[in-house]
Amino acid sequence: MSETPSPVVLDIWCELQCPDCHTALADVRALRERYGAALDIQLRHFPLVKHEHAQAAAQAYEEAHAQGRGWPYAEAVLARVEEFARRGEPVLVEVAAELGLDAEEVDTALIDGRHLLVVDADVAEGKAIGVTGTPTYVIDGEMLDGSKAQEGLRERIEQIADRLLA
Repeated sequence: MSETPSPVVLDIWCELQCPDCHTALADVRALRERYGAALDIQLRHFPLVKHEHAQAAAQAYEEAHAQGRGWPYAEAVLARVEEFARRGEPVLVEVAAELGLDAEEVDTALIDGRHLLVVDADVAEGKAIGVTGTPTYVIDGEMLDGSKAQEGLRERIEQIADRLLA
């Protein structure tokens, strides 16, 4: 009986009010399509101070994740990044309702701060390893900063993933 190899982990340091993270979704979808379960894509929080609603969005994501719909929620909020920047937290609750999540619970999580520790831990880890902007990818210990330019990053991630999965 052969063992199934462990998936390769790709951490994406992201924030849901970041236009560059919205742009990066096409690469994330392509990677998910190419590798399926062999690539474990993990969203890690790195809310930037310049985006006033990013901290709330990270907490709302964690509640959506707890309800089993983390990635769909992240993609839906990022798809409305301009509206979110303009309207703020009501968008987070509306997106939850549109996805069939318990929107009241998302709203309550924003008030009670139940997911703050997870978000703060991600930020601390990100700072410790040198993350300065979003999106930033980490795969097999290599950091790829997509906050300046994303050109060629998906290809580099694929090279590393292919090597690790070979």
